[in-house]
Amino acid sequence: MSTRFLLPLASLVLTAASLYAAQPNIILIMSDDMGFSDLGCYGGDIQTPNLDRLAKGGVRLSQFYNAGRCCPTRASLLTGLYPHQAGIGHMMEDRGHDGYRGDLNNRCVTIAEVLKPAGYRTYAVGKWHITKHAVPEGPKHNWPLHRGFDRFYGTITGAGSFYDPGTLTRDDTMISPFADAEYQPNQYYYTDAISDHAIRFIDEHATAQKDKPFFMYMAYTSAHWPMHALPEDVAKYKGKFDAGYESMRQARLLRMQKMGLIAKNAELSPTFGDWTQVKDKAWETRCMETYAAMIDRMDQGIGRVVGTLEKKGLLQNTLILFLQDNGGCQEPIGRQAKPPAFNDKTFPVIAQDAIRLDVIPKQTRDGQPVKQGQGIMPGGPNDYIAYGEAWANVSNTPHREYKHFVHEGGISTPLIAHWPAGIPEAQHGKIETQPGHLVDLMATCADVAEASYPAKFNGQAIRPKEGLSLIPFFKGQSPATRSIFWEHEGNRAHRAGPWKLVAKENKPWELYNIDQDRAEMHDLAAAEPERVQAMSAAWETWAAHAQVLPIGAWKKPTIVKNAKGKRSK
Repeated sequence: MSTRFLLPLASLVLTAASLYAAQPNIILIMSDDMGFSDLGCYGGDIQTPNLDRLAKGGVRLSQFYNAGRCCPTRASLLTGLYPHQAGIGHMMEDRGHDGYRGDLNNRCVTIAEVLKPAGYRTYAVGKWHITKHAVPEGPKHNWPLHRGFDRFYGTITGAGSFYDPGTLTRDDTMISPFADAEYQPNQYYYTDAISDHAIRFIDEHATAQKDKPFFMYMAYTSAHWPMHALPEDVAKYKGKFDAGYESMRQARLLRMQKMGLIAKNAELSPTFGDWTQVKDKAWETRCMETYAAMIDRMDQGIGRVVGTLEKKGLLQNTLILFLQDNGGCQEPIGRQAKPPAFNDKTFPVIAQDAIRLDVIPKQTRDGQPVKQGQGIMPGGPNDYIAYGEAWANVSNTPHREYKHFVHEGGISTPLIAHWPAGIPEAQHGKIETQPGHLVDLMATCADVAEASYPAKFNGQAIRPKEGLSLIPFFKGQSPATRSIFWEHEGNRAHRAGPWKLVAKENKPWELYNIDQDRAEMHDLAAAEPERVQAMSAAWETWAAHAQVLPIGAWKKPTIVKNAKGKRSK
C-alpha cells in the first residue's frame, strides 16, 4: 500500500483462492512517446527489470502496431475501432468532418463501458487526451467518469510538466497537486502519482469490491517531452550514452537479433545524426540520460503495482498488457538554438491552489521561468526540452521514421502480455511474430471478461468492433491472415500478411515484405505493380468505410458559424 496518501486506507490481504473467478482482472498499461527498442526485453539499454520480468513470465509480440500518434492511439485502444471511426483521426480540434471531430463520438463504446455490465469495476489513471473539452467548468461528457470509469486520477490534456501537470483531475474535478487533501508526497512527480493512484485503487478494490473483477487503464506520460526526471534516476545513467547514436543503434540491433525479435539478417535503417559533429555532447547525452531515467521510474512504479497484486493474491488471475502509443518522438520542443526571451523573465507567483491548464508552461508557481534552448540541462521543473530526432532514431532501432508517420518507426510498439492463469506456461518467454493492432485490445478484453460488445448503447447504434481477440496469439495459435490499415496526417498504410503498402503524405506508394525487410529499405512497388494496385484499392475501400476521407481533412480549418449564421473559417 502506498504511504503517500494522507487519507487512511484499510488494508486486507486476501488469499488467492478467495479472489479467483472465471473473469480475470485486466490492467492495460501504456507509455508515451517511446521507441520500439527502449525496453530491456526489446533490446534496449534502459533498466526495465519489472517489465522484463512480465515478458519472461508471459508473451511478447514483435509485430504489434499503434496508430502513430497519441490521441488517435488512445481513441482506437479504448474503443476497438480505427481512430477516425471514434471521431479522432487527428488531434483535439474539430476539422469539420466526422472522422476528425477531436472528440470521442457516441457511435463507439469504451472498454470500460463494455466491461461494466459484465460485473467489472473500472479505474483509469494517467493521460486521457481524447476530448477537446479540457477546462474545469466545461462539458465533461467525454471525461473518464462519463465514459464508463468508476474512478479517475490523471490529466485531461496530453502533455505538461511532470512536477506541476496542467488539467490534473481527480474523478470529475480538476485539482492542484499542491492543494490536494488526499495526496501530498514529499516530492510531487507525475509518474509516481500515476503509480501511487493505481496502487490506491487496487487497495481499495481488494477491500471494498473484492467480489468483483476490475479493469484498470494506466496511461503514463513517460517518456513524452519535457524531459523531466528525478536526480537519483538520472544519476544511474551518467555516461551510459557517451558512445553516441550509431554505436547504440548497432548494439541494440545485435541484442534484438540475439533475442529473436528481428531476423538474424535484419538490416539497420540509416542513422540520423553524426555523433562526431555534435558540439555540446554533455547536453546531448544529458537529454538521453533524462529520457532513460523517465522510463526507469515508470518501470519502478509498474513493479510496485505488480507487488501490490502479489500481496493481495491477485497477480495469478490478472491479465497485464503493456504497450506504447507511438514511436520515438522527433519533435524539437525546447531545442531551439536561440533561447526564447522568456528565459530571462520573472513572473507573478501562481497560488498553490490555482488550477493550471498549460501544456507548455512559461513559469513555475514561484515565478521562475521554465527555460528552453540548447544547452539548458533537462530534468528539473525549471526546464522544458525534448530529447531530439537523433535519440528518437536510436529509440526506434532498427526502423525508419518516427511518431506521426506510419512507416515502422512510427507505429511499431512492444506488446507484453502477462497472465499466469491464462497463458500456458509453455508459452512463457516466447515471442509471437503475428501482426496485431490496437483494435484487438477491445476484442481481447471482452473475450476474457465474457462481456458482450453492444449493437446499441444509450439508445445509439454502435459501430461493430474492428479487431480480433489476441488470446489465440498468447497460446501460440495462428489466426487467418487479415488486413490492418492506417492514416495519419496523409501518411497511410495497409498491412496484409508479410506485405506492407505505405506512403507519406502526397507521396507514391511504397511496398515492402516486412518478414524480410522490417527496416523498409527495399521498395518493391515497381516490381509488384499488381500487388500495389490491389492493396491500394483495398486501402481506398477501407478509408471510405472508416471515415478517413477526404484525405487532408486533418489540416483543413474548422468551420464555425458566426452570430449571423454565416459560415466562416
